[in-house]
Amino acid sequence: MPVTEALLDDLTEPQRAAVTHRDGALLVLAGPGSGKTTVVTRRIAFLIANGIEPWQILALTFTNKAAGEMRQRVETLLDGQPPHDGSPTVATFHSFCARLLRRFAEPAGIAPRFSIYDETLRREALKHAISDGELSAKNWTPAAVGAVISNAKNRLLDAKAFAAEAGDFYMRSIARVYTAYEKILRANDALDFDDLLLRTAALLRRDADVRTRLQRRYRYLLIDEYQDTNRAQFVIAHALADGHGNICVVGDPDQAIYAWRGADITNILDFEAHHPDAVVVPLGQNFRSTGHLVGAADGLIRHNRRRRHKDLFTELAEGERPTVIACRDEHHEAAVIAEFLHKAGTELDLPWKEMAVLYRVNALSRVLEASLRNARIPYVIARGTAFFDRKEVRDALAYLRVVANPNDEISLGRILNTPSRGIGKISLGSIERYAVGAGLRQADALRQVAVVEGLSKRAKKSIGTFVELIDGFRARAAGDTARPADATALAGLVEHVIRHSGLERMHRGDTDEERQRLANLSELVSAAAEFSPPDGLDAPDDLPGWLGLFLESVALVSDADAIDPERGTVTLMSLHAAKGLEFEAVALIGMEQNLLPHARAVANDAELEEERRLCFVGMTRAKRRLLLTRAAVRTHRGVREGTIASCFLGELPRERVDFVDKTGDAGFDDLADRAVGPGAAGGFACEFPVGCIVRHPAYGLGRVEDVTPRARGASARVAFPTVGIKTLILENAPLERVG
Repeated sequence: MPVTEALLDDLTEPQRAAVTHRDGALLVLAGPGSGKTTVVTRRIAFLIANGIEPWQILALTFTNKAAGEMRQRVETLLDGQPPHDGSPTVATFHSFCARLLRRFAEPAGIAPRFSIYDETLRREALKHAISDGELSAKNWTPAAVGAVISNAKNRLLDAKAFAAEAGDFYMRSIARVYTAYEKILRANDALDFDDLLLRTAALLRRDADVRTRLQRRYRYLLIDEYQDTNRAQFVIAHALADGHGNICVVGDPDQAIYAWRGADITNILDFEAHHPDAVVVPLGQNFRSTGHLVGAADGLIRHNRRRRHKDLFTELAEGERPTVIACRDEHHEAAVIAEFLHKAGTELDLPWKEMAVLYRVNALSRVLEASLRNARIPYVIARGTAFFDRKEVRDALAYLRVVANPNDEISLGRILNTPSRGIGKISLGSIERYAVGAGLRQADALRQVAVVEGLSKRAKKSIGTFVELIDGFRARAAGDTARPADATALAGLVEHVIRHSGLERMHRGDTDEERQRLANLSELVSAAAEFSPPDGLDAPDDLPGWLGLFLESVALVSDADAIDPERGTVTLMSLHAAKGLEFEAVALIGMEQNLLPHARAVANDAELEEERRLCFVGMTRAKRRLLLTRAAVRTHRGVREGTIASCFLGELPRERVDFVDKTGDAGFDDLADRAVGPGAAGGFACEFPVGCIVRHPAYGLGRVEDVTPRARGASARVAFPTVGIKTLILENAPLERVG
């Protein structure tokens, strides 16, 4: 069979149309499991087989793994063809830009041997920039400031442009840091990852000669995951394609889930506005998932407004319906998940490696991990860290260990300058030398800083304050001995240490990473509140005893069972990390308002739609079996609180999904919203988000000012020009959303 025919032989008609399109703009709307990578690689091979020189083809994607897979597939497809000069360029955006900047360093205005700062080096440079900008390290963290600077660079704003539009104190302060940060990078002939895009976009905009040379070199441009591109990547792509118009973009607006890191969904939604003659090929056939799974996910995503519709379908069997289970609390939920995984293994004959548990918030893994260990189910935290191994949790545990044992010098060394107290390596060296010379433990040497040589007044004061802090924690632990200690007292101590140590303030910020860290610290409080001594041990009477047993239980958590290499491990991961993966059986936990959708998204239409896309991505990872769970009660910072069902559960098509209530009669009858179908309170909260315009038959048009999800139904405060503000129960109010 000729090579060209072989490349098309097993493709569907839409796939063939995408592969064989030659000149001009092409938009491929590739739904989940639609063979996107197959289409991209076949298209590259088809162009080469039809006379396009390989070196004229440029394919850009987002990960080294994806780029490597593309290159390998293309080489396999072309095996046995007549040799060509050169090879197609298949690379990530960042590696391609780094290559260009080294080649065109002089017109780009940078040193040809520039360094690329990874995240660790970037964080160190930002620390210096914060200091140079005369800001407090306690109030301005590299993570928070770096996120704003990164977003600015992705919008093609250098420090000068950012400063020009900074309108308030917060932004003007960051502008000072940004200016200092740029100065540090220039002094070190360094670029960070965002600079690779920013400098390349600026070069292509500014230098017509470079732009023309690259347009002539790369006559055919393919971009994968186009829905995830930011402003800088958009400018780079269109500058390269501007001379010939041969640009093919592949992506799915329904899987755009990275707005928080600068991705701009309008790049793919407005593609035809930039290329009026573009050919659009929708790939809606799912080759991965069974019928009910595809139908359920399709029914959910149709509630989004900012999307390009494509009919999602599969020719596979209908299979099992996804199941939604309402559980009593997070421990019951974790037990349900363990049972689900065991059944998937026995009923479908699946190895552990074909199963995954997904969640919106990383802190949800803590209870789940405990349940899986007890059920002897091996697991791995993918692209993340097991709960008790996360840095912020380990920092908090180090404080608690020093409270329990002041001679724990390893833990003491970890927290002495965490958060930063101005106790540097020189000061620590002086204390260590004094301790060795005087034959003292380090904890005792800290109490004698007044006579330690080589310490500044500031360092002595900081160390004295730290010693007082730890003494205060120990005094609180010793506490009131008039009544026996319990888990509530333990949780109170843990929360007190997290707050007054400065760890809570240290991680308070607006980035997703900082919010996750705070959630993990709160979850540590919940872990303490739920702790009970192991079977066979009497509960200690004092709080230090409770603390000791708690720390012992945490230390033993890492003892994992041996993993069967044939069966592998169950994968636990965030929904964001699951993008692009697939598993035979998937559980999606925490389907509650303020978890999924996340609390910060409920009041914003655009963010709510991204949360719905995130849920859609999670559901479409499953090939044969899908479970979604919620807890009627969930513990937050040691307090059990009633929850509201996720509004997304109410949007699932009833004919495609089985709903099961396992909350029972154990005191949950007052939670009227525990049903998970349409009509749940959370559903109305999503249907009428803050800011939307509604029509009331008596009051006319109004604007939703506030929405409060409640157990007995969500209420909303609506401002009507004619009658003022009215508070309405959304389930009963005759409201119609009009905008």
